[in-house]
Amino acid sequence: MRAKLSYAMTAAVLVFYFVLVGSRGVMLIQAGTLLTVTFGVAVLILPVIGVWFLWKNTQFVRKANALAAELDAEGGLPVDDLKRTPGGRVDRDSADEVFALRKAETEAAPEDWRTWFRLAVAYHDARDTPRARKAMQRAISLHDGRPLEAA
Repeated sequence: MRAKLSYAMTAAVLVFYFVLVGSRGVMLIQAGTLLTVTFGVAVLILPVIGVWFLWKNTQFVRKANALAAELDAEGGLPVDDLKRTPGGRVDRDSADEVFALRKAETEAAPEDWRTWFRLAVAYHDARDTPRARKAMQRAISLHDGRPLEAA
């Protein structure tokens, strides 16, 4: 719940920022000189890119949460029994052991979105966020029946 609230607050702040920047871009365009119109258009590009990125990221999070809920209903969510450091972080050796298991599981069933979801969680626990995201995207693609991109 805390993560959802944090995400919502961050998204709200970003939307406010996009509106603020966009209004400044419109004001520059309304000034009507070649220089201000050029700057105004350039300034408007930032909120457009930001809104697109926020939308894509929100869709990704919603789909990943839906997969988690479905996997939980099936009783297939990975159990978090990893060892932790005194500071609360996942112990690297413990994460590596689970990762090896999840990787072998995924190699044995590469067309099963469930194995890719669990592999994504293992990547996340091993602090490899880019690969965690790619594995989750693969899980989402398999679940939705879309063709897979190259890994």
